[in-house]
Amino acid sequence: MMCSTLYRTLEECILVMDVEFGKEIESAISWAKERLGSQEYPLRCLAFVEDAYERSNGIEMWGGSDARESAGLYDAHKNTGAPPAGAFVFYACSGLVDGEFKDWGHVALALGNGEAIHAWDIVRIDHYMEICHLQAAPGWSQPELIGWAPVERVLAGIQKKQWD
Repeated sequence: MMCSTLYRTLEECILVMDVEFGKEIESAISWAKERLGSQEYPLRCLAFVEDAYERSNGIEMWGGSDARESAGLYDAHKNTGAPPAGAFVFYACSGLVDGEFKDWGHVALALGNGEAIHAWDIVRIDHYMEICHLQAAPGWSQPELIGWAPVERVLAGIQKKQWD
């Protein structure tokens, strides 16, 4: 179910999401915070936020092959303003990867209160708007906020999975 068709306000939608996905959100955020300072996810921001949900909840989720593609699939541009805890926050961001230059995008996991955790040079926490001002790697553009996708959207179609 999509909140936008069932609830009159975003606040009502978030309240229901917190009830329906509270455990999954809490587990994902805890898993992500345990990796603060990690350098395990260079150029793999989408893998980081997906792993936060998948590995902490024993699920497998389905998105795009990169953050920019996922932003399109999840219609992130439709959601503006401060993202609720658990949402994926998407940015446009171009650079060179394996000889290909394109807009790969960037994504962070919203923690609530405007903060987001993401894999940049290291796994770190920044205000979701300050991510747009981070020093980009040589040859990369500054991130530009696209919008965010609610947890109910990013978890649509999940399946149980046993991770190592």
